[in-house]
Amino acid sequence: MAQSTQPHGRSDDQSTWATIVRNDGKPHPLQDTLAGITLVLGLIAIGTCGFRSLHILASWTGLFGIFSAIWGQYISATTTERFLLVIGGGAAAVGFGIGLAHGGLLGGVVGY
Repeated sequence: MAQSTQPHGRSDDQSTWATIVRNDGKPHPLQDTLAGITLVLGLIAIGTCGFRSLHILASWTGLFGIFSAIWGQYISATTTERFLLVIGGGAAAVGFGIGLAHGGLLGGVVGY
């Protein structure tokens, strides 16, 4: 029975991020970048949603994080990318929701 094997060690030309995300052995620069952006937006949204004065930042980064997670899920190629997109998108959604509860996307800026 023929089985294909992949090396378990990390080669010198691959970074740690590439080793974690690229579990099929093929490069996916757009998908990897989108997963990273979604994680960063999710972390910003969840980190700033606890402060009432930062509700605009939390709301907008959460909204952009949700959209990037949706787009990333649509074009993702590996399970690891999907996992990172779900974590980042979930954090962005929580930050977006709490940011909306604290004043919303434009609360206080346009006079209401």
